[in-house]
Amino acid sequence: MNWVAKKGWRPAAVLLLLLCIWELAVKMLDIPGWLLPPPSSIIAEAVGGFEGLLPHLQSTLVLAAGGFVIGCSVGLLTAVILHLLPRVQESIYPLLILSQNVPIIVLAPLLVIWFGFGLLPKIIVITLVCFFPVTVAAMDGFRNVPHDMKHYMLMAGASKIQLFLKLEWPYALSSVFSGLKISATYSVMGAVISEWLGAKNGIGVYMTLASSAFRTDRVFVAIFIIMILSLLFFTVITIAEAKLVKWRRKKVE
Repeated sequence: MNWVAKKGWRPAAVLLLLLCIWELAVKMLDIPGWLLPPPSSIIAEAVGGFEGLLPHLQSTLVLAAGGFVIGCSVGLLTAVILHLLPRVQESIYPLLILSQNVPIIVLAPLLVIWFGFGLLPKIIVITLVCFFPVTVAAMDGFRNVPHDMKHYMLMAGASKIQLFLKLEWPYALSSVFSGLKISATYSVMGAVISEWLGAKNGIGVYMTLASSAFRTDRVFVAIFIIMILSLLFFTVITIAEAKLVKWRRKKVE
């Protein structure tokens, strides 16, 4: 948090500079609004149309948050099972890596065919997006536990469960939060992709309608909202990490 207070103004200043350049370039080059609207038009559209945008925003926020919780829970559970059962890990882990080579956008139509247009295929899309970073990060954290500390606990008579709960899990928390941060940003993207499968409300629906009507200003409004939501999720996880992983914060300070 101190870092944000001291240095957070720098990326904000760069962003403001880019927006100013964008605004001047559009006006000086006389670029039509349907092709590239200036930031002032995008902000005006966001403020003026916020009432109509709010239901879409709420729908995406709820969907992203729900999918994030489910996806990360599945990811953590998968990491724990694979870590505690090495034989299962040898069989399943390569398949998990292989599964990430299949683009989610390709699986989306199949999910609609199998599960319809309801909530389930949307949650599955977000779960598939979120669980893998958490699984990989958690397993790396479990593997990086110092061997001498593990050996000491085994010599003291600790069982495998005690070793996991007292040493491996606390030590891996920092890595787990790294995976959660990645998944937090992916969850919003996954929610938007899932809304393209068929939904009444959502930022994905709002973006599709705006694009088909050549309302480029609204498309940019949707893009900026996606960025803000991703940053919000990331910030929440960062604050939670600072509260829960206190030993790491003290070490950094």
